[in-house]
Amino acid sequence: MKKKHKIAIVGAGGIGQAVALILAELSEESPVIYLGDAYETSAQEAVKWVKEGLTKEATVEAFNMPFEGINDAMQTVFEDCAVVLDCLPGSQAPRIAGFAKQYGMHYANLTEYVQETNDIIELAKDAETGFILQTGLAPGFINVVANGLYQDFVKDTGNEQIEYLGMKVGALSKNASAPHFYGFTWSPIGVATEYIKEAVVVRDYQTIDHPSLAERETIIIDGKTYEADLTSGGAADMPQALQGKVKNLDYKTLRYPGHYAWVGSVIDAIEDVDQKIQQLQDKMLSEIPRLEEDVVVMHANVVGYDQNENLITREKVFHIYPMQVGNHTLRAIQSTTAAPLAESCRMLLEGDLKGVVFQSQINSKNFAKGPFVSAVYG
Repeated sequence: MKKKHKIAIVGAGGIGQAVALILAELSEESPVIYLGDAYETSAQEAVKWVKEGLTKEATVEAFNMPFEGINDAMQTVFEDCAVVLDCLPGSQAPRIAGFAKQYGMHYANLTEYVQETNDIIELAKDAETGFILQTGLAPGFINVVANGLYQDFVKDTGNEQIEYLGMKVGALSKNASAPHFYGFTWSPIGVATEYIKEAVVVRDYQTIDHPSLAERETIIIDGKTYEADLTSGGAADMPQALQGKVKNLDYKTLRYPGHYAWVGSVIDAIEDVDQKIQQLQDKMLSEIPRLEEDVVVMHANVVGYDQNENLITREKVFHIYPMQVGNHTLRAIQSTTAAPLAESCRMLLEGDLKGVVFQSQINSKNFAKGPFVSAVYG
């Protein structure tokens, strides 16, 4: 960014810290950043970490925020800032979006939660500021990439109707062992939730809710074998944006072979339906390690017919590894999630966006060329 904007980031965890570092380190003119958390010590430690990672001068300050409502510190920050970037758990999204509207701020979030997203859509439909929803990795960047593939397919073939659009993302540990073949590289809450809640898919031109983990497949990407299955939230608004144009569409999460069989055995053993997310999360936390060495694998593809009725496919693949930003090394999941959020922040501050902005409305080529996305995704 070329101006010294004032930016509030709520949620001082790994992603909130990464967004602050990327914005402060990679902007032409470092913004003033307020980094808030419900735990004051967490906010202060996060600010200390960001400052230690910077190779140039920048203003980064901590503030404390309550779990509910608003306090004086939050109000002071919100009155001073032009945008709030929401890195809190998805359940908090409508609350923070409400403050954005109340205080005349732009807003961007990361959550894949469907109901909370729908609540914000209703809240922000007449807003004078912009609300970019579900930006990040998945939902987020993968949707922008997939939509770009679709637009290129239409331009090249003249055919708006396609057979299939697929989006697949895996935030994986570099190594994994039996029986779970997995290591936590991000929030275990998010993992358990996306495995249990229903996915939105398109089947035979109809948008439907479909049970997650119900359509497992094997896929080879750059010569390496993965398994992929339906999970909730990652499709964002793509089913609605391409309604009537795509016969089949889905988002699936990539894992190493063997993982989903283990997850299925855990879920099948849970008798209380209402406790599935909590009990799956508890089981995963007790048996699966947290690992710092990670890789993010992304695959998007479009399948359809050209002018000569030949079935063709277009695809895009990314492998993202930990990278250096300033004096710190960001894990792959941090950089791939934080960079699109930072890019959305730039779009809001430097554009004239109003109301809700969906992933399908973002120009994929311009987004890819942005300073923050291009630094991570190349």
